[in-house]
Formats: sequence, C-alpha cells, structure tokens
Amino acid sequence: MAESEIHPPDVPVAGRPDDHRKAADRVVNDARLATEKEHAMSLWQGIKLYPKAVGWSLLISTCIAMEGYDVCLLSNFFGFPQFKKKYGHQLPNGTYEISAPWQAGLQNGVTCGEIIGLMINGYVSERFGYRYTVMACLTLIIAFTSIFFTAQTVEHLLVGEILCGIPWGVFQTLTITYASEVCPVALRGYLTTYVNFCWGLGQVIGIGVIRSMIDRDDEWSYRIPYALQWMWPVPLLLGVWLAPESPWWLVRHGRIDEAKKSLLRLTSLNRETDFNADETIAMMVHTTALEEKFTQGASYFDCFRGTDLRRTEIVCMAWAIQNLSGNAFSGYSSYFLQQAGLPPSTSYDFAMGQYGINMAGVFGAWWLMKIGLGRRTLYLGGLCGLCAMLFVMGFLGLVPDSHRKAAALATGSIMIVWAMFYQLTVGTVCYSLVAELSTRRLQIKTVVLGRNLYNIVGIATNVVTPYMLNPEYWNWRNYTGFFWAGLCFFCIIYTYFRLPEPKGRTFAELDLLFEKGISARKFASTQIDVFNFEALENTRVFHQYEEKARIAPVVG
Repeated sequence: MAESEIHPPDVPVAGRPDDHRKAADRVVNDARLATEKEHAMSLWQGIKLYPKAVGWSLLISTCIAMEGYDVCLLSNFFGFPQFKKKYGHQLPNGTYEISAPWQAGLQNGVTCGEIIGLMINGYVSERFGYRYTVMACLTLIIAFTSIFFTAQTVEHLLVGEILCGIPWGVFQTLTITYASEVCPVALRGYLTTYVNFCWGLGQVIGIGVIRSMIDRDDEWSYRIPYALQWMWPVPLLLGVWLAPESPWWLVRHGRIDEAKKSLLRLTSLNRETDFNADETIAMMVHTTALEEKFTQGASYFDCFRGTDLRRTEIVCMAWAIQNLSGNAFSGYSSYFLQQAGLPPSTSYDFAMGQYGINMAGVFGAWWLMKIGLGRRTLYLGGLCGLCAMLFVMGFLGLVPDSHRKAAALATGSIMIVWAMFYQLTVGTVCYSLVAELSTRRLQIKTVVLGRNLYNIVGIATNVVTPYMLNPEYWNWRNYTGFFWAGLCFFCIIYTYFRLPEPKGRTFAELDLLFEKGISARKFASTQIDVFNFEALENTRVFHQYEEKARIAPVVG
C-alpha cells in the first residue's frame, strides 16, 4: 500500500444477519454518494442549494455581536472621560483613571462569567438542542442588561459583567457549532468565520456609539451605550424560535425523521443539483457511527482520551494563540493610543478604523480561501506578519519625546495594519479550525474547552496589560510590543509542527486522519477512503437509522 494512502481497518463480520449487512452497505453507499457530491460542490452551488442554511446561520451567528459590543464598550470606556470620572479615582494631576486592578477585575469578571457559561453549554446544548439553549440565553441577556444601565458603582458593573458573561459564553461556541453543522463542506469555512464578522460588527457599533457620546458631559454619555444592548435580544429571540434545529444534533439523538425535515428546511426546493436528502442523512449517520467506534464516550473526560486528546490540544491552542499573538493588546487600542500621546477623540477614530477593518478582514479572508489558500497556510502566514509588526511597534518606543506625536500616529497606523493582518488570518480562520478539527460527538465540549483556555489566557493578559499601559504602574507604552512579539514567535513554532489542514475534508475523513495519527504537515496530501469501514450496523446510531428511516431488510 502506498505510504500516502490509508484505508480503515477491516473488522470481522461473521455471525451477522445478512439483511443487516446489506442495510449497512446501503447506508455506506448513500453516504459515499453524498460525500462525492459535497467534494464536487462549488461555492456558488452550495449557496444555491443551501440558501436557507446560510440565512439561519447568519442570524444565529449575529448573537455574538452582543458580546463584541459589550467588550468594546468596556475596554474603550477605560479611556472615556465621563466614565472614568464616575467609576474611577482622581490622580494628583487632576485627571481621572480607572485603576489597573479594577480594569483587570472588570475584564476578568466577564471572562469568568463566560467560563461558567461555556461549561454549562457543554451539557445543556447537547441535551436540549441548540435553539432552546440560545433562546434561554437571549432571555437572560434582557434581564442582566438592567444591571449595567442602573450601575452606581464599579462593583455593580462587575456583577453585571459576570452575569452577562454566562450567556455570552454560550454564544461563543454555540454559534460556531451551529454554523458548521447546517452547511456542506463548500460553505463551512465561510459560515463559521462569519462569527468573527459579527464580533467586529458589535465592536464597530460600540465604538461608534462611544464616539458619538464623547461630547456629552452627563451620565447619559455612558448609560445610553449600555441601554442600547437591549436592541439585540428581542429580534434575535424571534428569529431563533423560527430556525430549524441542527440535523447533526438530531441524528446524534436518534431523531432521524426530524433530521431529514430539518435538512429540507435548510435547502432550496429550486435546486439545480442532484441533491438527495436521504443520502445526506446517511452520511451523517455514517460519520456518527464512525465516531462511536473511535470515541469511547461523549463527556468532557473523553476529550482527553485516545486520539481526541490531540484534537482537543490543537483546538485549545488555536483559540489560545489568538490572545497570545497580541489580540489582548489590541483590545486596549484607544487607551493605548491615548497613553502614546493622542487625544481621546483621535484615539477613538483610530479604534473605529481598526474595528471596521475587523469586519472587512473577514471578507478578505473569504477571498483568500476562495482562491485556494488553506486554513493552516493563512494561520501560519498571519502569525509571521503579526510578529513582525509587533516588533516594529516596540521599536517605535525608541523615538525621542520631541517626536512623540509623530510616533503615536505611526503607532496608530501600525495597529490598523496589524488589525488587518490579524483579521485576514488568525482572527478569522480560527473559527473555522476549531469547528472542523473536533469530532461531531465531542464538538461542543472540545470547542468549549478551547474557548475556556482562550478565556484563561485572557484573564492573564487582562491582568498584565493594564499594568503595562497604565501611567501609574509600569507605563511600558510602545515597548509592550516586544513582549507580545516574543510570545507570537513561540506561537509560530507551535503552529508549524502541530496545526493540520482541514480544508476540503468531510468530518468522517478528518476523523480517520486523526485516528491514524497522520502528521499535521501531511494532512493535506494524505489520501483516505472512509467507506471501507465495516460493522457500522452494530452501532447505536445505525440501529436508530434503520428503525426510523424504515430501511427494509433484504433477505437473501
């Protein structure tokens, strides 16, 4: 057998009834046909066949815009004069500042809430379904936003951040999982990365609201931005109630007939392809059955067993690298630029440009994927560019004080270019990687663990970043770039050796590549055939499919 060709192991089939074997062969054959059609499907064909899936995915992904909006408010309020006067303390020079401990505390409050929400999501969404989980979280957001709006002290803000962090934590992973499960391979990279566009959308709206309020000198300058958080949940709640459930989730729970109905709601009746819903459901059953063979269970502990340990590690690091490559630093852009010498209004103009690039970068990443660049290539190349620019940002700190304003403007320009590189690559592609590199059975829990590592790293960076930038403490200013450049270099080394290429692979193919321990650098070139695997009829999901879909036994 050629070294680059893999076939699944042979499994004895003696003693099995012939009719069940033929039924299993029928499932495998339908799954093979559906897989071949997905491989042959172009982007435009996928859009025409799955227009409703695109629409529902875009709607549910918009939930993440709420988190982007609030995170933008919080980090940029630290440089907002009226907010600092209300919740901060006065410095000897007469200005007001939110102390570094409280900046870190507020940032970490929302992160701690998100960690709680993420762990809850790993159980709740898999038991009750994606739709009901999202609707419950939207209802909680409506209630918890009132804490922000009425907060009189910084302690009240902390309570609001922690409580709102719980539903936001659910949105962080559920939106990606839903997007990956309602679309074919041709659309998967685009719909999963759209989540990052929604993050940028929330940030642009947030910074725009703050910029429009900067000339007000009353309490409404910061209460109105908080009140506008109520504009998101109600329309989203209605839309999610009408949305179909993930057919993959329904198949995993043995609800085959409902899975087919959901799949038909995601596709167009006026299709120009030879799409067959029964074949696609058979592909889901086949993949789920393979994962039953490969995966011992579906708990958090199973994420650390066998081949799933490697997948969990990669997903966790893909998330963590977002923060380790300097993303946490860029979140303080307006505050950082003010410390570098720019006035508040100019710093918010730069921040708005940065957040606008966050949105445009997603479309740029789509174009790069469309012309054939893989996820691994974009991720690794992006890290190299980010590392170089962080070093440049650090060296700008060596400019003499007599040219501080010019250096500050140059720093703002570099941060915008950094944001463009980040969103074209690491910031956007990560969402596709974490959705594709985990198994279907453990996807929610694996992505939850990855996002939680992201949040844990975020807690650490949220502690040190205010100290780096705050003039009361370390006051590193531009030299902070050297710190993040060093971390980014180590991320480049990890990515080169450990991050595989999932582009163009079905979930079953990725399962087998991991099961065989293929090197990350050989994922793209290795040829596999997942349809020689036998004994699928002994799995729970096959028996459910046989019963629910009424596959007629064939008697020889």
